[in-house]
Amino acid sequence: MSIANDRLESLVRRLRAGDRTAAAELADAYYQQIYVFMRRLGHSKPVSEDLTQECFLAAWQHLGQLRDDTALAGWLYRIAGNASKMYWRRHKGNQISIEQISLADGSEAGDKAEQAEQFSRVQSALLKMPMKWRRVIVLHYMQNLTITEAAEATGVRQGVFKSRLNVAIKSLRKRLAEPADGEL
Repeated sequence: MSIANDRLESLVRRLRAGDRTAAAELADAYYQQIYVFMRRLGHSKPVSEDLTQECFLAAWQHLGQLRDDTALAGWLYRIAGNASKMYWRRHKGNQISIEQISLADGSEAGDKAEQAEQFSRVQSALLKMPMKWRRVIVLHYMQNLTITEAAEATGVRQGVFKSRLNVAIKSLRKRLAEPADGEL
């Protein structure tokens, strides 16, 4: 769920004034998106929940750093991406197995075997990619952010983001073209 620009500016004004109900509205509006982003970056469910909470706490504490009130979503994704990066630095080698990751829409695999298999291959390939490439794919293609929003979320110019996205897609295609584990 995203917020219309006029409501967004009002929400940011209220947040800047220290309105805790505005903080709850912010969490209600963006919690699921940030949580799914964390899951897609390869975090377990409990870690994703913790990191999502950390993201909203950091947003509340550093609201003064938000320069453009209409760029709130991108700013939240930047905070979330940084929280994820810091987690991986602290927990090197603790990435979860592919079986622990939910499907892209947040549902479990269930009886959609083919979709689950395709998702598993994509997620496995993503987990093997460097974080800066994984993040651009997740933000643009899985979180459905525009190039502008995703560039803001990663803290780079649009041209740099497009370049990273191009390299990341080529790398992902190459990895997906390779036989899956166990295939000959």
